[in-house]
Amino acid sequence: MGTEKSWVYRVDEPHGSQGWRSYGAHPERWRGTVTTDDPEESAEYVTALVVTDLLTEWEAGGTGQRHVRVIVWEGKEGDGPEDAALTVEIRPDTGSGIDGE
Repeated sequence: MGTEKSWVYRVDEPHGSQGWRSYGAHPERWRGTVTTDDPEESAEYVTALVVTDLLTEWEAGGTGQRHVRVIVWEGKEGDGPEDAALTVEIRPDTGSGIDGE
C-alpha cells in the first residue's frame, strides 16, 4: 500500500574522551533495520522496541542499567544524532540526588 518505512537504529555507549562507540561485545546485535507499515509506527515506536530489548537483556543478565544512546534514522543510517529522526540517551540511576535530594 505504499506505507512501508524503514527505520535504521544503532545503540552506542560512551567511550571516554574518544566519544561514543558501538555498544556491547557484539555490536552487530545493536544495529539494524525495522520496517513498519503503520504510519503510527514512527521513530518513537522503533526506539521503544530497542529500549525494551535492552532493558530485557540487562534484567536477564543481571547487569543493571547501562549508559547508552539509541539513535534512529529514517531510511538509512546517518552520521550521528545530528541527522537522526530521534536520539534517546539512557543513563543509569546512580542513586544520588541533586542538591541534596
